[in-house]
Order: sequence, then C-alpha cells, then structure tokens
Amino acid sequence: MCIRDRYQRRVHGVVSHALPDSKSADEVAVTVQAFMTANLPTELMSLLEKIVLHNSEFSSVKRLQNLLIITAIKADKTRVMDYINRLDNYDGPEIAKIALGEQYQLYEEAFTIYKKTNNHVEAVEVLLDNLDSIERAAEYAEKINMPEVWSKLAKAYLDKDLVTESIDSYIKANDPNNYLSVIHSAKQEDKYEALIKFLLMARKKFKDSVIDSELAYAYARLNKLGELENFISNSNSVDIQRVGDLCYNDKLYEAAKSLYTHIKNNARIASCLVHLKQFQAAVESAKKANTPKTWKEVCMACVANQEYKLAAVAGQYIIVHPDHIEELIHHYEKYNVPEEMIALLESGMHMDRAHIGIFTELGVMYAKYKPEKLMEHIRNYFQKLNVSKLLRVCERYLLWNEAVYLYTNYNEHDNAINIMIEHSPTAWNHDQFVNIIQKVSNLDLYYKSMLFYLEEQPQLINELLKALSNKVDLSKTVSVMKKTGFLSLIVPWLKSVQTQNNASINEALNQIYLENEDHEALRDSVQNFENFDQLALAQQTERHKITEFRRVSAYLYRKHQKYAKSIALSKQDVMYRDAVETAQESKDSEIVEDLLKFFLENKNKEFFTVALYTCYDLIRPDVVLELSWRFQLFEYSIPYFVQILKELTHRVETVQKKHEDREKKEEKQAQQQMNQPLDIGEMVMMMPGLNQMQMLMPPPGSMPGVLPGMNTMPGGMPGGMPGYGQPGGGIYQPMGGNNGMNYNTYQGPY
Repeated sequence: MCIRDRYQRRVHGVVSHALPDSKSADEVAVTVQAFMTANLPTELMSLLEKIVLHNSEFSSVKRLQNLLIITAIKADKTRVMDYINRLDNYDGPEIAKIALGEQYQLYEEAFTIYKKTNNHVEAVEVLLDNLDSIERAAEYAEKINMPEVWSKLAKAYLDKDLVTESIDSYIKANDPNNYLSVIHSAKQEDKYEALIKFLLMARKKFKDSVIDSELAYAYARLNKLGELENFISNSNSVDIQRVGDLCYNDKLYEAAKSLYTHIKNNARIASCLVHLKQFQAAVESAKKANTPKTWKEVCMACVANQEYKLAAVAGQYIIVHPDHIEELIHHYEKYNVPEEMIALLESGMHMDRAHIGIFTELGVMYAKYKPEKLMEHIRNYFQKLNVSKLLRVCERYLLWNEAVYLYTNYNEHDNAINIMIEHSPTAWNHDQFVNIIQKVSNLDLYYKSMLFYLEEQPQLINELLKALSNKVDLSKTVSVMKKTGFLSLIVPWLKSVQTQNNASINEALNQIYLENEDHEALRDSVQNFENFDQLALAQQTERHKITEFRRVSAYLYRKHQKYAKSIALSKQDVMYRDAVETAQESKDSEIVEDLLKFFLENKNKEFFTVALYTCYDLIRPDVVLELSWRFQLFEYSIPYFVQILKELTHRVETVQKKHEDREKKEEKQAQQQMNQPLDIGEMVMMMPGLNQMQMLMPPPGSMPGVLPGMNTMPGGMPGGMPGYGQPGGGIYQPMGGNNGMNYNTYQGPY
C-alpha cells in the first residue's frame, strides 16, 4: 500500500510540476510514451491537457493534440467535444473515423470534427447515416449549399420515398446521375410534375433514350398534350412506340394517338380512336393499316357501341379471313344482334374473296335464328358449304329436313334414311324416302324401312317394296313380314314379284289365298308358279271343306305323279273330268282301265265314253270290247272303236305310202343302172366270186308277174283293200283328229 502511494505521488509530481515546466520536446515525448506504456490513460490525459492547453511551447503540436483527443475518446468521452472545439491542429478525418467506431459511437463529435475541418460531405453523411436526422442534414445543406451535399441529401430523401424533396435536392445539386432510381420512385409515387423538372435538368447533361422517353410519358400522364406534341416534334431520342404502348395500356388514348401518329402506326391509331369513340376516324385508320386484327377491333367496338353500319364496313374486311369469322359471330351474338351478322354474311357472299366459311357460317346463323331460310340456302349453295359442320348444327337444332337433304347430296344415304325413320313427323317424305332408300349401302336398312312403313305408313308399304324389288332378298323380306303378322298387307307386291318364281313368295301367296279361301287365285298360282313345297300344300288342302281347294290338292298330287292319290280325291269329290285328265296324264294303262271299271260300276256311262276318247291310246281294245260286251255299252264304245280304226287306217296308209316311195326310188335307181354301159372285166376283177348268172339277172321288179308297189297287210289282208282305211271310205271320222278324242265336241250318245 505504501509502494502504491509513493508511485502515485511521483506520477502526480511529474504531471503537476516536472513536465509542464519542461522545455525539452524529447522529455515530453519520453514521458508520454512512458505513460502510454504503463497504461495510465487518465494520468496521460491530465498530462497532455497541461502540456497542450497550458504550455504554449507544445500547444500546437499535432501529434500531442491527436493523442489528447484520442485518449479522451478512450478514457473520458465527456471531454472530447471540449478538446475538439479548443484545439485546431489535429487530424480531423482520422479522429472522426475513430469517434464513429462501433465501440465509441461519438457521432456528434465526429460531425463537429468534419464540420470544423470543412469535410461537409462526410459531415452530412454523419447526420444522415449515424444521427438519422434528415432535417439537420437539410439545414446543413441549405447552409453549406454544395452540390455534393445536396446529392447526398437527395439520395437520403429518395431512400425514404420523399421523391419531391429528393428531386428538388438533385436539381439544386444539378446531379442527374441517379436518374434511373429517381424515375422509378417518381413513377411509383406518381410525382410526374417533379419528375418533369428532374428530367428536363437531366437531359441537359445526358442524351439518353430513357430520359426522353420518360419525359414524354410524364407529359402524357399529366395530359400536357401540347408540351408532348412540341417535345416529340423537336429533336429527341424518345422510343415513341414503347411510350405509346405505355400510354395505351394506361388508357391515355389521346396521348397515345399523338405518339402513334408521329410514327404513323395506323393500327394503333385506330385502336386509340376506338377507345375515344371516334369510330368513323377509326375506320379510316383501319383502312390504312388493313390488318385483320385492326379490323376486328374496330368492328367489335362499333358493335358494342351500336354503330352497326360502320361495323358492317369493318366486318367485310374480316369475314374474308376464315379464321376470324367464328369469333366475330360470337361477338355479335354476345350483344344480341345476330340479324346484323346475318346481313353482313349475306353481303359477303357476293364478294370476290367469298369462301366456303362465309356460306357455311351463314347457314349456321340461319339454323339458329332463321330456320325457314336454311333449306333455300342449302339448295342454292350446296357446293360451297362445309357439309359436315352444317350437319352437326342441323342436328343440334333439330332441323331434320335440312339434315336429310345434306346427307342425301353428300352421298350419305344411310344417315339420311335413319334420320327420316327416327324423326318421321318432320323429316319423312314418301317420294324422297323411296328415292333415297334405293341408294343405301347398308342392306339392313331395307328391312328396317319395311318395319317403319308397316308401323307408320302401312298404306304405302307396297309402293316401297316395289321400289326395292330388285334389291331386297325376297325370301328374307317374306320372313320379316311373317314375323310381324301382317304379311297379307303386301299381297299386291307379292303378286308383282311372283313372276320370279321364288319359293318363299309362292308359298306366302298360296298361304294367303288359302286363308282367304280364294280358290281361283290359288289354282292360278299353283298352275303358273311351281317353285314351292307342292306336297305340303296338297296335304294341307286335301281335307279342306271347300271342294275347289280339294281339287287343287288333286291337281298338285297329279303334278307330283301321285296319280292314284289325285284320282282318289277327284272320285271323292265327283270330279270325274279331273280324274280322266289325271289318268290320261299318268300314261298308265292300269290306272285308266281301273277308272273305266269305276265308271261302269257306278253306272256313269257318259264319263266311260269320255275316258275312252281321252285315254284311247292307253286302253287295250280287247279290254274295251270286253267291258262293252259285259255292260251292254257298245253304243257308247263305238266312238272309241271308230277312233281306233281311224288310227289304224292312218298308220296303214302311212306305211303303204312309205313303201311305194321306196319302191319307186329303187326302180329309178335300177333303170339308171340299166342305161349305163356294162364293164364286165372290171366287175369280175372287183367281184371275183360273183356268179356270172347273177351278174346277168334283171333288176328287182322287172320280173314278170310281180307288180311294183304290191304289198300285203299283216294277217294276209292286202294293204290296198278298197273301202277300208282310205280317206272318205270309213263309216266315222272322229272330230278330234289323230291326237285323241275331244269329248267336248262329241255328238254320239251318252
């Protein structure tokens, strides 16, 4: 404790008496260094204060003044400001930096140092950055009035979004260097009046497109159209297109129009005029631009503002471009004026550049709003239509007649028929249907059509079938109609195609005739058209209650060579004439003879005679002679015998004539041989074994006692017996000639 007290007394003595009275700089330097080495800042500061402030010998030494202030900064901050103000010869900027250090934060002292040392820029920076006092900085700038200070203040104002104050400061500083930030902030804060001042100052130093463009935009924003017009008319570097687009996007249409006019951008001029409601001028500008986009904008604006005449003018330039028609139509529909669009399309049909889209879209509009005009339009301009699109529209709006017409002329006949069937109340027309159905490719539609007619137009089904006669499968048609149960409805058609002798057709008609008990039609059918199951029909009719149908059955059995069955049915129904005809057709003598016996047993002498005449060539004469004798019927059988004799006579005459002709021919040949010279040598050589007597014999017929042409009948009867078998020499000439007896003209007894 004593040692420390002694130490302090010695330091105090040095500080109070020894060093202040010293005149040696070396002594002062050694002492200060010793204090610093001993880390005695308080004692050092007291020492320096006595040396610098009270000792005029060393008061102006910069090193000591610096050391005093720095020691005060570190040891006693309260004395720093006093030292700064009282001292004049120190390194102000360096000490100010120390004072601004994070550990000392002596901002006021630093500001005072900079101010005292005329470092005004640094001074204002301390006010702005460290003391955050923009008001003091503004006062300081006003007081100092240096461009650099104003620039610092302007930047501080700008950072705090005080755009107007910032611009004023920049103007006072005449500093446009930070123009990009100024422009950005001014536009954000909508400070265009101040911005104009700044830009006017800036363009004096810089020739920059950004500055000029922003100045033009600022004029536009403030609607200073006169200044804008004057500005862009003089020398400038404005990007007019960009500025014009900015104005247009910000709806500054008057300014934008002025800018676009300067560069003759007619498309944009038209757009501006549209927004300014100057539609006539807009149309004129659109004519100069002449682009679909411009015309479309003008047209749509005119429609929206009910300027339909001007819209039509613009629309004519749009509809010639297929890609834009639908959008234009939707716009007209949006404003509920489709009739104006229809009028536009109608006028467009007559233009030189009219294309398929105009005709098609007009058809679509007719379908939506004037369906009564669509059919005429389709008929007149079918070749110019997009048929597929118009078909979809017709189906959407249920215009089935028009759809049928389109499908028909588009060669899609199947679809046309389907529509007529599915939507018959409005789409069906008989003549049209019959014409189209013959052209379909799907054969099933034939039968679908039959069922459709059967259900809705049964009275016309025969006309339909007649039209399809050469196309349908007759058997399938009958099958389809049978399933419906209305086969009898198509009898007229069945009759018209029966000439094709189709089995199904024949059977269908025969069945209908049978059900209707029309025996005459049935007999005519089975006689003329044989392609059907005859036995089945015969079996079906043989027990019919009506005799005529049983006769048909007998006829069918006869055609199938079931003669016995046929004759039995005829006998049963007392149809003896049918029985006789059947027996004759059978060519069976046994059947005929049995029928003769049946007639005799039933005492039916007349038909016995008829059978004799009809079947005379199948009956043995001895059988007839026997039956005639047994039943005393010679007077009924005489015609038969006359016929037999006539036939025999004719045969004899024929044989005799042939024989005479042959003999005459042989006699003529023999006469010719007699008249020829005889070469015996040649005959001998040719026939060496021939007897000479034979060679010298007369030719046949030249022998005495043999008359040419004489012949004998079998049994020794001469063939030339007069009065028998000669023409006109018999007792009866049958009226039926040589081919059988015609009992309808027979005049003999019955």
